Amino acid sequence: MIGTKRVRFQPVAEGATVTQLELFFDLVLVFAFTMVTGLVADDTSAKNVVRALLVLAVMWWVWIAYAWLGNVVRADEGFTRVAMFVAMGGAFLAALTIPEAFRDMDGGWFGPLVFAIAYLLVRLVHLVVFWMASTEDSQLRGQVVKWGLGSIAIGTTLLVIAATTTGRVQIGLWIAAIVGDMLWTMFAGEDWRVNSAAHFAERHGLIVIVALGESIVSIGIGVAGLPISWPIALASMLGLAVSGLLWWAYFDVAALSVEHELKRAEGERQIKIARNCYTYWHFPMIVGIIALSLGLKKVLYYVGDSSHHTLTDALYGIPLFALYGGVVLYLIALVGFKHYATRTVTVPRVVAAVLLLALTPLACSLPALVSLAVLCAVLVGLILWETLRYAQPRDEIRHGAHAG
Repeated sequence: MIGTKRVRFQPVAEGATVTQLELFFDLVLVFAFTMVTGLVADDTSAKNVVRALLVLAVMWWVWIAYAWLGNVVRADEGFTRVAMFVAMGGAFLAALTIPEAFRDMDGGWFGPLVFAIAYLLVRLVHLVVFWMASTEDSQLRGQVVKWGLGSIAIGTTLLVIAATTTGRVQIGLWIAAIVGDMLWTMFAGEDWRVNSAAHFAERHGLIVIVALGESIVSIGIGVAGLPISWPIALASMLGLAVSGLLWWAYFDVAALSVEHELKRAEGERQIKIARNCYTYWHFPMIVGIIALSLGLKKVLYYVGDSSHHTLTDALYGIPLFALYGGVVLYLIALVGFKHYATRTVTVPRVVAAVLLLALTPLACSLPALVSLAVLCAVLVGLILWETLRYAQPRDEIRHGAHAG
């Protein structure tokens, strides 16, 4: 690019890494994840869980939009930098309004509409910047226009309408907005651009870190204000170990394997890996981690608050399903993530997921602390088995010629 265009946009170079501004942008998602966890922790009814999932999907779509944009033009240069800050403001306003996304509180602005308009602002800024950045790329410009028209018409318009409704109609419109937006994105074409496979993979790895960070924060929140004791210390270490083992399951081999395939792929195949492995398969990973966060928060509350619970009390219902089911969802999503790119199925992870499902009814009758210990033990077994059983291919992926 020449002249004033160089000031406005700077293309992302092959091999580029994530910018500091993108990391700053992610702080909004840190807050959003905390708000979603808090939303469910205060009300674990099935209806509220559905609402939390829908809010999380919307905030995920906000993040995904700017992850793709930041792979085409540098987020911290020229006009894009200003747009990122505007989008960050809109996303933060939406996150602040998460408790009112479905029901307005007394006083102040009308919460559901504020959330919808804030989301609309973020999406419009993204669309305008992408359209301007594709001036000299007619193929990308066509893709942006085709995707943008349908995405805005479905995803944001339906949410604005939903803000004026209540009950099942409102939930139905939210579902239609999110599912319709995701399906439109899938079938709108493969004329996007992945300028830097390394940046794209790193960007999505960092959002996994952000979500895992929320699971650790939930441990602390669960015992906030309570005196330290051996049950709290033990439960905290077990919760931290679970988060660490999930980190290992993603970053040790799976993330590297898919990144290598993304780098090798070309044309439509590369775009499909980027979209299906990262945009779609990462979403259930994030949902699983946030569900785990809820479970960990409840376990720590059970073992720490002696005035309402004893150490023999069992975790049950949605909190227990979140604890075990969140990890199951994460593992299955990891299997799908790797399978799409490499065409291989990581069987031990499927076995571990099935085992955890089978153990869930038993966990209902176990003390909460024991249920957490069992979960941790299964993950330790999985990681040890994979590390020892697949030592040679693991070493090749991590340190061989492909790792360069």
